[in-house]
Amino acid sequence: MRNVTEITFLTLVGLSDHPPTMNGLFVFFLPIYLLTLITNLLIFFLILTDYHLHNPMYFFLANLAFLDMSYPSVTAPRMLFDLVTKGRSISIAACITQVFFYLFFVQSEIVLLSAMSYDRYIAICHPLRYKLIMSWRVCACMASLVWVAACSASLVHTLFLLRLSFCRTSSIHNFFCDLPHLYQITCTDTFINMVVVFLLGASVGLGIVLMTFIPYVYILRTILRIHSKTGKRKAFSTCTSHLTVVSIFYGSILFIYFVPTSSDMVNLNKLFTVMSSLINPLLNPLIYSLRNKDLREALMRSYYHLKLIQASF
Repeated sequence: MRNVTEITFLTLVGLSDHPPTMNGLFVFFLPIYLLTLITNLLIFFLILTDYHLHNPMYFFLANLAFLDMSYPSVTAPRMLFDLVTKGRSISIAACITQVFFYLFFVQSEIVLLSAMSYDRYIAICHPLRYKLIMSWRVCACMASLVWVAACSASLVHTLFLLRLSFCRTSSIHNFFCDLPHLYQITCTDTFINMVVVFLLGASVGLGIVLMTFIPYVYILRTILRIHSKTGKRKAFSTCTSHLTVVSIFYGSILFIYFVPTSSDMVNLNKLFTVMSSLINPLLNPLIYSLRNKDLREALMRSYYHLKLIQASF
């Protein structure tokens, strides 16, 4: 028997404990969250309903829009609720559930970005065989692999998380539950958990990162061989949006999980966590929609269709 008292509830420290600041943060983050849902839902709707966008590139973009609606919804509602009610308590069961879904959606986006890199590689390096290689069956298989791989990895982390007990401080220095924070406050030896994190990160994680960036080596080499300036510009334009999204996403993830968390870095870590979970999902649809002619044209077509429907009544 262990001479410890296990706790069943944890406390989320949140972004601030100063009431005026909390009210200001609520007013600031609520429109961001709502705008994230609206913009991503709009892109998802346009791709789903406009047959001009029924191709592999936009199929993956629709999956990205769905993910960018999903993983902010794991953390933002709870954060907004805590800012308004000043509530901080969360059960361990709810905390672990939040960890699972957050990891599931974030890891899904990581794998999806690698699939989108492969799609861009085939489109630029093998344009004549693009439709043959990237058939709808292949796209469906790749999308299924994204969801299954992310769900499996998240389930492994969650199952190993269930072996931990919490009997020390119950405070999590963030606005949601995540693996590193739970490892810091457990009274169980986390060696096995850290081994699992390392093995998955070193094998699966490193492989996915390489699959995301290596195709761009071949893409860049192919683009440099194009003699036409117009052709080069068009090829670059199809890749810059994806590269921008990948760079922002990986940059924030690297800082959150690989920069040592000290007392001096807690607030900065929170800032990058907010950027990863709230700002990035809003930037993604803006980056794609502002730079993408097809999406702008699809939006205009939908707008004219709505006007025609209104005029008929």
